[in-house]
Amino acid sequence: MESRYLFRINKEIVGEIEKKVSTPFYIYDEFGIEITVNKLYKVFDWVPGGYKNFFAVKALPNPQIISLLHKMGMGVDTSSMAELVIAERLGIVGEDIMFTANNVPKEDFEKALELGAIINFDDLSYLDFFTKEIGNLPELVCFRYNPGNLKEGNDLIGKPTESKYGLTKDQLFKAYAKSKQMGAERFGLHTMVVSNMLNVEYLIDTARMLFELAVELKEKLDIELEFINLGGGLGIPYKRSEKEVDIEIYSKSLKYLYDRILKNNNLSHIKIVSEFGRYITGPHGYLITKVLHVVEKYKKYVGVDASMSSLMRPALYGAYHHITILGKEYKKEKEIYDITGSLCENNDKFAIDRKMPVIIVGDILILHDVGAHGHAMGFQYNGKLRPAEILLKKDKSIKLIRRAEELKDYFSTIVW
Repeated sequence: MESRYLFRINKEIVGEIEKKVSTPFYIYDEFGIEITVNKLYKVFDWVPGGYKNFFAVKALPNPQIISLLHKMGMGVDTSSMAELVIAERLGIVGEDIMFTANNVPKEDFEKALELGAIINFDDLSYLDFFTKEIGNLPELVCFRYNPGNLKEGNDLIGKPTESKYGLTKDQLFKAYAKSKQMGAERFGLHTMVVSNMLNVEYLIDTARMLFELAVELKEKLDIELEFINLGGGLGIPYKRSEKEVDIEIYSKSLKYLYDRILKNNNLSHIKIVSEFGRYITGPHGYLITKVLHVVEKYKKYVGVDASMSSLMRPALYGAYHHITILGKEYKKEKEIYDITGSLCENNDKFAIDRKMPVIIVGDILILHDVGAHGHAMGFQYNGKLRPAEILLKKDKSIKLIRRAEELKDYFSTIVW
């Protein structure tokens, strides 16, 4: 997906940014993000009850990006106090907020309730906790379903049977019955069993499972769901050999299931929502970093000014990110390198044994597909400071949307 927009990240743009911001820094492409959002909404315009995506704030919690997406019709999927406050400060309130969290502090529930968010409960016991610590349940409640052995999960999120998330089927039905007795009048259903999934059949089967549950809830508990939340998990092709999910096939298959399962059971009022984050911004983010050293020991190492504190996915998951050299995109790949940061950890590597064109000191490397779970997962080990974030506007102008951290930020919370 992202290669279609690569031409927008060129020497001129990077050079203009470097006049104001030192490497490393993140760039997000507004043009690419807008195209993806429009495409997603277009393919789901068939849903009788309506369709809405709640952008997973955890993927890219920058208020400028969240505001941009909200103006394009998206809600926000939140999981913490800070994410709720981002929404609040942007004027996003009410049922434009989905609050899905686990091991939830009282204060977070209170904030979600104050903002009128849709609260998506992760456990049956949370109902008693909520009413004891806060008060009556809201009118609208949602529950996160964990299907156990019915779904396999994947490496990023784990097996459902080993997951801390969600309710078993037995617990789920008890939760709906109990919440109804406690005064809830409107209901939603949610699941999230996979992350970064490119297998469209898996995603389709997850929707089928939820649609069938909706029918069963109506038959057994006389509960008609207001919405079904398909969760996130829609992946992007990080490797050049991987294929993008065909969301038109995904949508058409969901329409077939919606008509056959929901519509045929007089449930065609049900709204479909999702929590896609990575799919929306992931392909449209780039980490720009400069080569400081090229050294040879038992193998060749390229040392850059970014580190895993700027982007930890490769070290944490062994995740692949495509890397190009600014101005050398079409040069022949001649050398094998490890691309490394400067942390005192040997897994501080963006690539291992990566075949690349010849790299020299001063080259600018571009790490692709970092627009989700990139800057958001940054940290400060070794006293490394988190980089700036830049928005590349549709007209190719640049906007600083987060300054780089400074030493004063690192020391600001210390009591000497």
